[in-house]
Amino acid sequence: MSADTTQIPDPARPNVLVILADDMGYSDVGCYGGEIGTPHIDGLADRGVRLTNFYNTARCSPSRASLLTGLHPHQTGVAELVNNDGPAGYPGSLTERCATLAEAFRAAGYRTHMTGKWHLSNEREQPDGTWPTRRGFDRFWGTISGAGSYFQTTTLHDGEIPIPLSELGEDFYYTDEIGSHAAGAIRDAAAHGQPFFGYVAFTAPHWPLHAKDEDLANTRGRFDEGWDVLRTRRHRRQIAAGICAENATLDDRDPAVIAWDDEPEQKWQLQRMEVYAAQVQAMDRAVGRILAALDDTGQRDNTIVVFLSDNGGCAEELSSDPESAQRFRRHHLIIPPRAPDGTPMRVGNTPEIRPGTADTYTSYGRAWANLSNTPFRLYKRWVHEGGISTPLIVSWPNGGFSGGVLDAPHQLTDIAPTLFEATEVQPLAERNGRTLPSLPGVSMLDVLRGGQAVEHDLFWEHIGNAAIRVGRWKLVHEYGSPWELYDLASDRSERNDLAGEYPDRVQDLAARWQDWADAVGVLPYNQVLVARARMPRQPA
Repeated sequence: MSADTTQIPDPARPNVLVILADDMGYSDVGCYGGEIGTPHIDGLADRGVRLTNFYNTARCSPSRASLLTGLHPHQTGVAELVNNDGPAGYPGSLTERCATLAEAFRAAGYRTHMTGKWHLSNEREQPDGTWPTRRGFDRFWGTISGAGSYFQTTTLHDGEIPIPLSELGEDFYYTDEIGSHAAGAIRDAAAHGQPFFGYVAFTAPHWPLHAKDEDLANTRGRFDEGWDVLRTRRHRRQIAAGICAENATLDDRDPAVIAWDDEPEQKWQLQRMEVYAAQVQAMDRAVGRILAALDDTGQRDNTIVVFLSDNGGCAEELSSDPESAQRFRRHHLIIPPRAPDGTPMRVGNTPEIRPGTADTYTSYGRAWANLSNTPFRLYKRWVHEGGISTPLIVSWPNGGFSGGVLDAPHQLTDIAPTLFEATEVQPLAERNGRTLPSLPGVSMLDVLRGGQAVEHDLFWEHIGNAAIRVGRWKLVHEYGSPWELYDLASDRSERNDLAGEYPDRVQDLAARWQDWADAVGVLPYNQVLVARARMPRQPA
């Protein structure tokens, strides 16, 4: 678009652009210690701030629900994934009792657009009231379901119109297309002279491991020293960058992971990580394309850009067993994968299946996820630090941010209040005649500008895993296990359980967690499991 046809939006109203990675660990991007090349994301950090103690909700759908509504996921109907476990369980789709950021910004006169993965509806075929086009987005281009091929992308829609595979073209790669469509939406908003709220939800680097040859060429050999050496080096870079304190411990290698020197399939393991890294690099390239659209339209300085990940690194191993694969697809509402010629993909993590090509469906596994989550333990689905810690980068050159690295603890429910305060947009008090709950989070705007953080308790629950953080103290447990207590000021890697030394503190924090759980509608996980068992099976 030529400069003479572009109207610069009112400078008094900042744009908002939220960029979400999928299943990317805490330390993968360069500015959080990783060796994967991410110059565009790192550049956002150079012009903004990085938070070291920011948290998601441990899994993709709940994190998206919380990010887009400012509520805890249990208040939105999407507390696990998009399975309908009602009426005794969670409905698995956004309820009418919450409003999205897009709905609030559109009511305030913003243009709204979304590109990428939705994953907030258990209706993936026909539009209903839970699709992005029915929840505040003027423009949507992307996928409804949770995962799929990067080359043969199914459930792809332009608005509410399905896009057949025959129209994708030979060079189609989903991550690149997300970047191109997001950049186009930014240029269109500028042409209309309106501020915009944009939401870019990548599927990268979520499995399946699919990468373009040119991206793989840039990652080959980068991980040859193996996960043990690389975890130590990432941690050293984190300490040097101020991401971790000088006295920060590095969690021991996952006990289920063998030493790199003892790994019998090093070549295959390296291939897995190289494809994963290529997916991250492709996402960074797409981010660069989006940022270029901001620069070209003169909107970069007055756009609040937020970058984060929906959960920690993913340790899931994909099975080639047909029954296991069917259960997995049903649980994630994934259309059975097919190769470009229509035959079933080769599914599973075995050395016989080289990852990366369009006819494979694999993941990078527990050992590399352990590297991704440096210096923490555990993974996506857990609410220990490895499952919920995310890089958070916020850039707004006109916003007076202090720059650098900030340690104040915050979580997803704090993003909406921050954006509303920064833009002076009001959250919706009602939707379709229903009074909406007040937002539980606090604004981070003052702390991003170098001010004092607002102390507030942080809470999590996911599939029975539970946690509360109050200041330096974190109480956490895995479903069916006792509470553990950690002093995160000296033990962010959760190595030294202090529950036995401080029983009164454990009791106090557990009571606070239960009060929160009752207030936001957390269902006992055994009840959810019973409800799911009674539901009729959905087609695979």
